[in-house]
Amino acid sequence: MEIQNLDPNSRIWIYIANKSLDNTQVEYIESALQTFLKGWSAHGAALFAGYEIQASRIVIVAVDETKASASGCSIDKLVHLFQDLGKQLNVDFFDRMQVAYEHEQQIQFTPLNNFWAMRKANIVNDDTVVFDSTVRNLNEWKLGWKKKFSNSWHAEAWGR
Repeated sequence: MEIQNLDPNSRIWIYIANKSLDNTQVEYIESALQTFLKGWSAHGAALFAGYEIQASRIVIVAVDETKASASGCSIDKLVHLFQDLGKQLNVDFFDRMQVAYEHEQQIQFTPLNNFWAMRKANIVNDDTVVFDSTVRNLNEWKLGWKKKFSNSWHAEAWGR
């Protein structure tokens, strides 16, 4: 199911691969997610969920908790899926030290320390669009996934 069809308050998880995925890898992830989501449940209740893959690197998974809430065990199963996918595809979906940002209308990725060096050199400025992977639901994702550096947690960390 497409995540756009889910309730706006649907809970989300964002996984960012540490490298670009080729078409075969994206298709493999899509197939694995379709199979997983069909059987995903919490305490015997089926979870109503969907996903989206962006820029051959970003995977967003959402679950509509108005129908059934994800439990700790069901969330663990999702984490294990991405750990397994990472091993199978030689990709790390859990590298939290990389930043996604927009440059020349393309999504770019860089390690956090390089991002701060780019900010210091004014390559990244207040108007640079950054992607906020800390959003918690679909509504926040739609409204705040992409934001200017000056309005992001990055600016707060920078010490504005």
